[in-house]
Amino acid sequence: QVILEESGGGLVQAGGSLRLSCEASGRIFDITSMAWYRQVPGKERALIASISTSGSTNYLPSLKGRFTISRDDAKNTLYLQMNSLQPEDSAVYYCKYTQRRGKGLGPSDYWGQGTQVTVSS
Repeated sequence: QVILEESGGGLVQAGGSLRLSCEASGRIFDITSMAWYRQVPGKERALIASISTSGSTNYLPSLKGRFTISRDDAKNTLYLQMNSLQPEDSAVYYCKYTQRRGKGLGPSDYWGQGTQVTVSS
């Protein structure tokens, strides 16, 4: 099992920055991808950025240029740098690790507990 612990959320004024961290522990092997999602009340959790083990990244187009996903394998930590934050970025942010399982088995997804980001106008 992979255990994910997020940190770095909080209250920030519009135009400010935050860096979210997601530290992994447990059976961290055969991880195929890592990602950040966000969710606002009444809406589904939405993928905003992902990074593969090769380092390739993908972003929600509307966030590209403001948000940057990265990872530090030595620290088993995933990051999300968020700049020029706007009130509409307020949400609970979740990290997710996807782990490959044995032959014939589908992948396993592991989620962090979520961290609240609130951007005031």
